[in-house]
Amino acid sequence: MEIKVLRKVLDAYDTMAADNREVFAKNDVFVLNLMSSPGSGKTTLLEKTLAHLDGDIRTAVIVGDICSTHDADRLARSGVPVVQINTDQFGGDCHLAAHVIREAATNIDLERIDLLVVENVGNLVCPAEFDIGEDRRAVVLSVTEGEDKPIKYPLMFRVCDVALLNKVDLLPYLDYDLELVVSNIHSVHADMPVFELSAKTEEGLEPWLTWLKGQVWNKKRK
Repeated sequence: MEIKVLRKVLDAYDTMAADNREVFAKNDVFVLNLMSSPGSGKTTLLEKTLAHLDGDIRTAVIVGDICSTHDADRLARSGVPVVQINTDQFGGDCHLAAHVIREAATNIDLERIDLLVVENVGNLVCPAEFDIGEDRRAVVLSVTEGEDKPIKYPLMFRVCDVALLNKVDLLPYLDYDLELVVSNIHSVHADMPVFELSAKTEEGLEPWLTWLKGQVWNKKRK
């Protein structure tokens, strides 16, 4: 009986994600699910990304956190529409699910944006397990987290389409093996693009921006 109940719940999540995907496609909106552990620099990276997309790609952001509007407040300074989801009202969920994305998206004029970025709750486990109706998934991994995270949390790297290796400006001060972490990523997800960058200094930011813009425009041409 428990398995049947679980199956029904998972089927419901899949149905809601499919509905979201249909709505986003109807409005010609590309959706990026941006995930990472806490402290990876995800919000700073998104701030810099938004600044470079200004006037080029119309963007909105949905921010997920258990509590507070700290990250949403930072991102709102960019001038893009920002919607905050606090999961403490759902029991402190460590991820965003399709039904809360659907509700949050009703606060955004989808006809007036090209790109919707979902900054998921900081966690390398739970967010990877839930389809929210996105087009692509990106994982941010900072060099301060160690080279072993891709093999300790393989599902996250397996389901993502691109990996962003952040805070490379700190490499001179760390005992860190870039080749090893890239090898670990590719042992889980062969040939996945890995962009080495620093959100703080903007070193290496351009290849990431080129990839993202290409994904958005490719969807619009279909």
